[in-house]
Amino acid sequence: MSALLSPPRVVLLAVHLAIRSDIDSLTALASQHSNVLHKELLLRILLTCLPETLPSSEYVSLVERIESGHLEHHHDDQSREVDWSSVQDFTDEEAAKRVRKLKLLRLAWKEAPEEVLDDPLALFLIHRAHRVDEEAGLLSQLPDLIVPFLEHAPCIRTWMMSALLPLLRRNYEYYPGEPIPHTLSAFERLDDRTAASLLLSQTGIREEDLTLVDRDLRGLVGPWLYNEARWKRERDKTKDTENGGVDDPVHCPGWEQVLEWLTAQASRSWRVAVRAIEEWDGPSDVDWADYGTMWLGDEEQGYLERRYARAALAAAYLVPEPSVEALSGVNSIITKVMGLLDQDPCPTLQVASSLLPPFVEASDDHILCAKNTTYMRNDLLEESNPLTTPNELTTRLLHTLTVSAFILTKGGAPCTVRRAGELAFLQDEREQKAEATRFILALGTKGPKSDDKYWIRARNELLWLRDWGAEEGWESTSVQAQGVFGQLDKEFLEVECLKAFLSNTRYSLARSIYEDSPEKSLDERILKDTVIASAMNAFDNATNPNRGRGGLLKCDDIIHAFPQTVGDASPEAKRIEALLSATHALGEYRLLLKQGEPFTPVILRVHSDPISIIGKVLEQNPKSYTRIQDFLTIGSNIVDAGLTVRTTSALPTPGQITEQRLLAERRITAMCIDAALTEDDFETAYSYVVNRLAPAGNLAPRNGSSPGGAVPTSAADDYSWKAALQAGKYRRTAQTLRPTHIGTASGNLDIRHLEQRIECLSTALRIAPAATLHEILRIFRKCEEELNAAIAAEEAQESVWDERGDSIQQAQAMPGAFSSTVPAGVASGGGSGSRSAARHGHGGGGGGDEAPMSLFDLSRASMARAQRNFTALSSLQSLQQSQSKSAAADGDAAQNEDEQQRVRKRDQLREAAVGTLASGVGWLIGAQPVNR
Repeated sequence: MSALLSPPRVVLLAVHLAIRSDIDSLTALASQHSNVLHKELLLRILLTCLPETLPSSEYVSLVERIESGHLEHHHDDQSREVDWSSVQDFTDEEAAKRVRKLKLLRLAWKEAPEEVLDDPLALFLIHRAHRVDEEAGLLSQLPDLIVPFLEHAPCIRTWMMSALLPLLRRNYEYYPGEPIPHTLSAFERLDDRTAASLLLSQTGIREEDLTLVDRDLRGLVGPWLYNEARWKRERDKTKDTENGGVDDPVHCPGWEQVLEWLTAQASRSWRVAVRAIEEWDGPSDVDWADYGTMWLGDEEQGYLERRYARAALAAAYLVPEPSVEALSGVNSIITKVMGLLDQDPCPTLQVASSLLPPFVEASDDHILCAKNTTYMRNDLLEESNPLTTPNELTTRLLHTLTVSAFILTKGGAPCTVRRAGELAFLQDEREQKAEATRFILALGTKGPKSDDKYWIRARNELLWLRDWGAEEGWESTSVQAQGVFGQLDKEFLEVECLKAFLSNTRYSLARSIYEDSPEKSLDERILKDTVIASAMNAFDNATNPNRGRGGLLKCDDIIHAFPQTVGDASPEAKRIEALLSATHALGEYRLLLKQGEPFTPVILRVHSDPISIIGKVLEQNPKSYTRIQDFLTIGSNIVDAGLTVRTTSALPTPGQITEQRLLAERRITAMCIDAALTEDDFETAYSYVVNRLAPAGNLAPRNGSSPGGAVPTSAADDYSWKAALQAGKYRRTAQTLRPTHIGTASGNLDIRHLEQRIECLSTALRIAPAATLHEILRIFRKCEEELNAAIAAEEAQESVWDERGDSIQQAQAMPGAFSSTVPAGVASGGGSGSRSAARHGHGGGGGGDEAPMSLFDLSRASMARAQRNFTALSSLQSLQQSQSKSAAADGDAAQNEDEQQRVRKRDQLREAAVGTLASGVGWLIGAQPVNR
């Protein structure tokens, strides 16, 4: 019956069967009425009426038979009965009318490629694929439809590979959770740069996807590039460029976008860029699945590979992380580029840093210049960039910069390739010096300090960084070194290296290189200065003042490590030895400074007044003043260390040292006297005054001149007389320590104490400046009056006992323990007649004109000097007259029974005082003797 169907009814039945997805019946109908359902009509019916949700596999066989053109020759189709009931009620006129109303889609569409306009099947396949995606979203069904026809026409394969396959993989296979929000047709309409960005929008975003970066490039970008539509041609615009290359006559905006993505990853997520370049061989490395292979022309392929190599070099400069891992990644990029350029591969960074390969720029290269610095940051992908032009010079330079950055980073001074490039291109001495210093300081904290091999390698690396191993290859010595430390003198680097050796206790190694080696790396003077500076640096950084530990031990070791350069007898070695001794000795005491800060060695060295530290020790360590000899030794060492004379010359003169030693001795003695008085140990203070201050007394004369002009007036001893005066002003209290040994002194402790005070004041008078004598005399006179009163009271007590006729035993038991065999004298104003006074110089010459006995202990020279000074004190003249009168009255009352016993002593005193002097201090101020 179907053979009797009119053409309009055949068309209507075909539409009906297509709508119902009855592919078998439709195939049979097409076979039986091939003259009506010709190829294009049948394809339009399928395109328009076949449900887009129908799996491609169910109707692809029909399309294949349409393509083959043998629909009518199939036996089964010819014999198959087709149900025509759906159109049996239509008259031919009605059927024709309905056919005319059918709105069958045309096979061609608006953006159809020109090369398929004459190919109905190709038009159908691509159009059908778009409709399936747009209407049903079944992109994953399309390979079943397209793959059988890949050989039908080149455009089918090109479209499948460059459009369908990338989008299918991106949305359904690689990142189904983050699909591109575009239909297949919309994706094809995108400009190339946008499309490339969308394809790679998820690549390397998550850390766990890092290993998939090369998969994405191989499977998404690779196939997508193989489409003539991606290419722009400018064949007539070739021209030589500045760097000797040629502008490409072909251009691929999408590929440029991929390269920009790659370099952006290098800046942002360098691991993504490194993984991409390491694992992807570029545009020829494509994952075609099982769909066959495609090729580009030599011109296009050459362009893609050249640009890829340039982008890889650009990425190497852009890696921002200064770590060994990142630099190893950069080196793998360089290795890849060298492989692409058929160069010999470069060694790993570990191998290169031990080999230290030389880099010498040919005279006509001029790549190492300041103006090229900008090319590490800008225009990295431009053809005019000399640093990213893929050739042997640029890869060798980049490798050398990477090795430089690796050495610095491994040594503890993190550095990127770009930073190394800036140092090498700009040759800024200040920047290079800062970087070199940072590197050398870090060597001691990063590496094994005790490994000499480590330090030898570090020195070799440091010197290589200066000239990149090219110094031996230079023909002229005037050529500037071109490494990252090219502006630094070799001597500077050797000095810094030596300092590092010493600070890390590599003494033998340092001596073998810098002192014992016949190749003198350093001038002897510079070597000596460096060793001394290193020793002082160790001292300054010490925290423990014990010279057997830490920084002080290191200081000691350094100064003895170079016997030929710094011998033990050298002035510098002696100064440091004195400094160590002083510091160690101070360390034995408790010593806190401001805010409870403990004493550290550097404090002694930088203190503006180092002797004053001894004063703090005396304050903080009870009874320490008894160890005066220790403190005097410390003071002497402080002077010998040159800490008290801050001169511009290296060493103080012997004259300055002698003067400073004497001044330090007087000052420390004064400090101990003050400390003893503070702790109420008057006996010790008195002992220090009479035994240590009295014999000296003339560090610098009172008129300000000094013997030989050794020190100026300002250095005169201003401490001794003040200490003696303080001792003379001290009054006994209940807390005062009692004397442990009295000897021949008065048993009356009060009298003994006053006598000792007068001796202290006498010492002060001998050594004090003229301007202070008035005040000291006032105190002296008051003390003398107290002594006379005490003696008078004791003698009155003795008289009472004598009158009572007490026994010898009673006399011995008296306060003061006077013997009855020695009669007590009569009390007098000058203290004449007191045995204790006589013993300590309180007696007078004939006529009762006695002066205080302690004053007669002054030498003739001291009295003469004092007399010259006192003539200026006009205010004392009235005192002179009144004292002369009182002296005469005292003399008349001084005749007593023990006068004969005292004659000899008084004669001695008179001889010592150059004649009989007035009572009190009148003799000092020119009083005339009475009763001559």
